[in-house]
Amino acid sequence: MGSQLGAWASPQSSVLPDRKFLVERLSSLQSEADAGKPIEKPEYWGGYIVQPHTIEFWQGRPNRLHDRLLYTIQNDGTWKIERLAP
Repeated sequence: MGSQLGAWASPQSSVLPDRKFLVERLSSLQSEADAGKPIEKPEYWGGYIVQPHTIEFWQGRPNRLHDRLLYTIQNDGTWKIERLAP
């Protein structure tokens, strides 16, 4: 909850008069939350949902014998791990 309130308290990338400004805004929002007011996501927030199907991890090793591990999501939600040739 603290980080959610901090996001509301901070006018991100704006010039602030001092740190006290942020502390007072956070305190005010904390009082509202303590009184039962729900913490909503700001309307101006966006984002993406990333749902990978495969992920490959690669680690360099001597003589080009690199480690390559391929993770593939299965229908049951588990990951199959396979070693790939370098």
